Amino acid sequence: MTRHRIVYAVLLVIVIAFGLASRHYSDILPYFIATYAGDTLWALMVFLLIGFVFPAFSTLKVATMALIFSFSIELTQLYHAPWIDELRQYRLVALVIGHGFLWTDWLCYSVGVMIGVVGERVLGIASN
Repeated sequence: MTRHRIVYAVLLVIVIAFGLASRHYSDILPYFIATYAGDTLWALMVFLLIGFVFPAFSTLKVATMALIFSFSIELTQLYHAPWIDELRQYRLVALVIGHGFLWTDWLCYSVGVMIGVVGERVLGIASN
């Protein structure tokens, strides 16, 4: 398996832009999209980033790593010590590690990673 890093870099920029826009313009987006698009795109970004960093990994391995990473980050949101809650006040940190645990985020992460898997197959952006 080989991934085309330039394609993945471009896709990463696009996904990040859409993810940030989904948060910034949440007041004018439909409720469903405003609520779930950010987390879904975040997981897709993780999938693309792992595929970019490890271009020889199989799609299954990239997907598994992306899900484990995403679920692990969500689990850390159950921890609320003063020091980490203070870090979460910074926008960049909050975008990476989030604020509070939600079971629905796991579904969003699964959908985001699945979009990455299907995208690789349908768009042919990874070759054997």
